[in-house]
Amino acid sequence: MGDWTLRILASHEDFEAVEALQRVVWPGSETDIVPANMLIAAAKNGGLVIGAFGSQGKESSKELIGFVFGFPGLYSTPDGPRPKHCSHMLGVHPQLRDSGLGFALKRAQWQMVRHQGLDRITWTYDPLRSRNAHLNIAKLGAVCATYEREVYGEMRDGLNAGVPSDRFVVDWWVNSKRVQRRLSNKARRRLDLAHFFAAGAEIINPTRTGEDGWPRPVSRASNGNRGEEDKGEGNRGEALLLVEIPADFQGIKEARPDLALEWRLRTRELFEDLFSQGYLVTDFVYLEGPHPRSFYVLSHGESTL
Repeated sequence: MGDWTLRILASHEDFEAVEALQRVVWPGSETDIVPANMLIAAAKNGGLVIGAFGSQGKESSKELIGFVFGFPGLYSTPDGPRPKHCSHMLGVHPQLRDSGLGFALKRAQWQMVRHQGLDRITWTYDPLRSRNAHLNIAKLGAVCATYEREVYGEMRDGLNAGVPSDRFVVDWWVNSKRVQRRLSNKARRRLDLAHFFAAGAEIINPTRTGEDGWPRPVSRASNGNRGEEDKGEGNRGEALLLVEIPADFQGIKEARPDLALEWRLRTRELFEDLFSQGYLVTDFVYLEGPHPRSFYVLSHGESTL
């Protein structure tokens, strides 16, 4: 654990600090900020805002360095609507990314939602952002079988502007053994590609590096492994599949907006196809090195839950 403290936020000063931190985490669009009065209303009606406090410098006082915010919601079942927790925002100060703070905040959220008697937490995230995928899927144990296009319409903040706001909708089944193991004090064994290759997985969209050094998605027409009769990535039947995404989508978006859009549209088609075939995102692999690579692991059916 890092040098921070977590607590449930309740005061006007706390929520104003959350509002200010949002401007640091997602700069450039005031209209996308959740205002303090909305946070207050949610917190007073079953919502949950957890803050992390720490010091940015050796002599500085404790200040808000991260938060997670969610509220109660409903989802449909054959027996009628059931309650869930909708996790809307997780924000960590840019200087503390990859510090473990995001994991700590989500773990605290998990504990509190369980105390509320709920068994499901849902949230959305950009499926092309490997840092978020590593946290949500690999570390927290969330799963995904839902891809939604343009969830938030045109976004104008510095991180999201320029590409359609497509999102994964993930399920975090808080009482499952899968999640409990991921959040236990005993570190989970890290799996790499060799483990999944040994289990029969294959990369169905291997990338090619362009002359500019950025990875490019392989179109169906250019994938020579398919043969002349290309029936798409679905209807495959394999128990495990690997789908590659850029390791640095933000870098691509800043350097090559056209390539970022190509990645969005290509993976949109791919994930919608695979989810319609009964595949489920169950893991994520990040390969470090001079040329890092990132892969989703998809399992067929729900046996891994």
